[in-house]
Amino acid sequence: QVQLVESGGGLVQAGGSLRLSCAASGSIFRVNAMGWYRQAPGKQRELVATIPSGGSTNYADSVKGRFTISRDNARNTVYLQMNSLKPEDTAVYYCNVLATSTLLVALDSWGQGTQVTVSS
Repeated sequence: QVQLVESGGGLVQAGGSLRLSCAASGSIFRVNAMGWYRQAPGKQRELVATIPSGGSTNYADSVKGRFTISRDNARNTVYLQMNSLKPEDTAVYYCNVLATSTLLVALDSWGQGTQVTVSS
């Protein structure tokens, strides 16, 4: 199994920045894609950004140019740098990791969520 620990959420004024982190641990043979999703009150969970083990990153149109996803493969950690934050970015942010376990089983794991609140 994979355990995910998220950190970095909080309260920030519009125009400010936050950096989210998500560290994966457990019976991991290989971490494949990593990503961030968010869910605002009364709305469905939506993709924010993903980063595969190789290849290009992918962003929601609403965050392009403001958010940057990156990963540290040595630490099995994914980051989300969020700049120029807007009140509409307020949501619970969830980390998602697609991995292969040491038993060569495909795993799809979610973090516990971290609250990001942007005040106007």
